[in-house]
Amino acid sequence: MPTARATRVTRNQIWKQLERSSFAVLSHVTPGGEPRSSGVVYSARRGRLYVVVPPNGWKALHLREIGQVAVTVPVRRGGVLAHLFPIPPATISFHGWAVAHSADAPSIAPVSPALAGLVPAERLADCRVVEIVPEGDYVTQGIGAPLRKLRDPAATAHVPVA
Repeated sequence: MPTARATRVTRNQIWKQLERSSFAVLSHVTPGGEPRSSGVVYSARRGRLYVVVPPNGWKALHLREIGQVAVTVPVRRGGVLAHLFPIPPATISFHGWAVAHSADAPSIAPVSPALAGLVPAERLADCRVVEIVPEGDYVTQGIGAPLRKLRDPAATAHVPVA
């Protein structure tokens, strides 16, 4: 019986997908030890993700205290077939550290013009940038694998961040 060949995924492929996407699920643990996750809009630039949050919201407050996060980015697949069949997204997951920048940090526009374009103009002056730095491995499911192979364990890849 032939063995499954692992999907070959490169860091470059992963970052092309991250730069094309703008939605991620950000997970962390609160200072009280409770798990939390929420959807965020992000921009990817130079090996980091940038998220904008309200200055006194729970994400800014919790991330400032703990900092360790897990991120999962769903990557839409299937094109026209996705309208006919329930095709799950591919995913890119990683863990890392989040830095919730203070009010005196640089504004969003120089850090990420793409992210500044996602934030309503009236909120730009009153928000915090959260910078997410990946570490360890990216774990992908379905990136670089044909649709018919998504259920195969070989469709999973571990790619070092650095």
